[in-house]
Amino acid sequence: MSDEKVQTRKNKVNGRKGELAGKLGDMNVNITAPKFNYKDYLRVLKLARKPTREEFLMISKISILGIALIGMLGFIIYVFLTELPKAV
Repeated sequence: MSDEKVQTRKNKVNGRKGELAGKLGDMNVNITAPKFNYKDYLRVLKLARKPTREEFLMISKISILGIALIGMLGFIIYVFLTELPKAV
């Protein structure tokens, strides 16, 4: 690529950056960081407890069932989108 084309391309890119900076400079955006309160987290940790064996098994079964259902749904969609167009 010739030096003239490279310089033209650089000018175009820098011009776009300048336009964007100008548009953002005109905007009045007030962004503040969220407040971080340790007391809320400590309260939750004090209420938390280790689940019993029955609770853990129930949560595990429900999670496995949900993952399996989503996987089967994804497989069915995949089969319809790949095999159905071939049959037509």
